[in-house]
Amino acid sequence: MSVARPFPSERTAVVTGAGSARGIGRAVCRHLARDGWAVAMLDVDPASLKASVEDLHAEFDVPIVGCEADITNEAKIHEVVTTIERDMPPIVGLANVAGISSPTAFLDMTTREWDRVMDVNIRGQYLITRRIVPGMVERGLGRIVNVSSASAQRGGGTYSKVAYSAAKAAVLGLTRALAREVGVLGVTVNAVSPGPIDTDIMGGTLSDERRAEILKELVVDRLGTVDDVAAVIVFLLSEQAGYITGATYNVNGGLIID
Repeated sequence: MSVARPFPSERTAVVTGAGSARGIGRAVCRHLARDGWAVAMLDVDPASLKASVEDLHAEFDVPIVGCEADITNEAKIHEVVTTIERDMPPIVGLANVAGISSPTAFLDMTTREWDRVMDVNIRGQYLITRRIVPGMVERGLGRIVNVSSASAQRGGGTYSKVAYSAAKAAVLGLTRALAREVGVLGVTVNAVSPGPIDTDIMGGTLSDERRAEILKELVVDRLGTVDDVAAVIVFLLSEQAGYITGATYNVNGGLIID
């Protein structure tokens, strides 16, 4: 019978979508750095990425690197991960946070927009996961957390509509199937499914009326925070979470109870 492999004292977590100061990815990086992880922060926006890296450097004495990367660009992802593997401690954790929303109704959706939503929300997760997983398997140790959405589980009914819901549902399928394949190889794969979270995307698009409508659907009396989501992601990346895989953790204030 196999036993749980302990974490190395020096280890790296790769986090996509890590640049936005009010985003989930940035909060995940902060929690990881607080817990002693080396952190590789990936984002497509170089300005926000640079500011976030500088902020974390000022607060924590751990290796932190910012990598400008479009996760839909396979060649760029290969280049960035190769650099991380060369310059940082071994990659033990991967948090696939990067994503884009889409408020466009199905009947107004163009194929170009549909493809863009799919590329970022599911193809991008596939590309970076496919690049990183072999190293985890070789070392017999890895934690992967994919960010889905309550929109995938309830069939929309949130800010984003069909394309986003479909892409985030695909994330759940990827998570569960990959967990079956790599669990025996020492790698766990889980999903976190946020509900209404107070980020720039949601905060900038919600009217007071819509916010009040959302709160009526929740069991708690507030929108979620990025730290609410980050805490769950970081737990699933931790050494203590080694017996959890193929699971979906709802962080939605009771929007969905199952």
